[in-house]
Amino acid sequence: MTTPAAAATAPADDMGDALPARAVVDLDAVAANADVLRGRAAGAAVMAVVKADGYGHGMVPCARAALAGGATWLGVAHLAEALELRAAGVTAPVLAWLVVPGQDLAPAVAADVDLSASAVWAVEALVDAARRTGRTARVHLKVDTGLSRGGATARDWPDVVRAAAAAQAEGALEVVAVWSHLASADDEASDALTLAQVERLHDAVAVAARLGVRPPLRHLAASSGLLAHPAARLDLVRPGVAVYGVSPAPERFSSADLGLVPAMSLRARLALVKEVGPGEGVSYGHHHVTAGRARLALVPLGYGDGLPRHASGRGPVALRGRRYAVAGRVCMDQVVLDLGDDDAARAVRAGEEVEVFGTGADGGPTAQDWADAAGTIAYEVVTRIGARVPRVHVGTAGVVGGPGTAVAAAASGGRA
Repeated sequence: MTTPAAAATAPADDMGDALPARAVVDLDAVAANADVLRGRAAGAAVMAVVKADGYGHGMVPCARAALAGGATWLGVAHLAEALELRAAGVTAPVLAWLVVPGQDLAPAVAADVDLSASAVWAVEALVDAARRTGRTARVHLKVDTGLSRGGATARDWPDVVRAAAAAQAEGALEVVAVWSHLASADDEASDALTLAQVERLHDAVAVAARLGVRPPLRHLAASSGLLAHPAARLDLVRPGVAVYGVSPAPERFSSADLGLVPAMSLRARLALVKEVGPGEGVSYGHHHVTAGRARLALVPLGYGDGLPRHASGRGPVALRGRRYAVAGRVCMDQVVLDLGDDDAARAVRAGEEVEVFGTGADGGPTAQDWADAAGTIAYEVVTRIGARVPRVHVGTAGVVGGPGTAVAAAASGGRA
């Protein structure tokens, strides 16, 4: 596996030339997106969410880039993700919000990782970790305002707050925030629900204050809430997919509308180009049949790499400035393009590069186009790009080593 230090001196173009496929991640775009979101936050602090390996973009490089762009917090789902950030030398405040009974929270407390609690048992587990480490645990108390997922119900909320108040009086725990998560901020038809959730969070804060807990922060809005609902911004916002340049609500606004640039470009080199006759079935099940003589191009990416199988026959791929739909089914390791039989098709050779998705600035396909083709969301498209597709990080934002460097993970499944 290429280390960040070794890769930092290698030109980005050289790093990918020998790879069948790669996901090129522009760290400068991540930083620029964080800056745009900071401006949209209108004074609220920005927590860049870097869970799930930075939505598939590479957690540590993207965390550094987001911080360079103006984010002051980082958010992850699991404790292991937070500890990986700390091990990489990232010192910014980090919130991890998914814990389970029996999990040892002491390493997180010792590493100054903020944790979330939605139940009395979680507060008690944090107190135990604080006593064992001799450190004060930092907690964000989560209330369910209508998503019916994480968070304490209105009935359980007072008990959670009382437990936290007692622990705070003991000095074992510091309540940093009251928080929640929006259910449908991307959907304009659900705006009334979003406003109701804002009010429910205010009610929960008021209950906490009556019970003696007055934390400095309230947070509720992720990407859609930040961009579409000023009332939800409060003290801290938690943009996730928008940090990577993907619109969280494509029915309301595109990435370009928001001034965001998609950071990931998924590229591959053609493994084979061949000519077949008319009436030939292509890929499993022969759901595509050539209309006439045709050049077929083999792209070494498939659902084993994260391409959605539901995009069979529809997923767009750009080659030489043209768009082609995947011909037939998406296979585990490869897809086929039917180039037709014109002069442009006859000029294509194995080894040429295709773009599966990218910024869309030159008319090429985007992650949103693949999401539309598969009937899913762009979050899933970028996050599911598999571990055997190397991430090649380009740009200088937040990169250890300074201007003029690039970071890459050139080995299969590597992460810089």
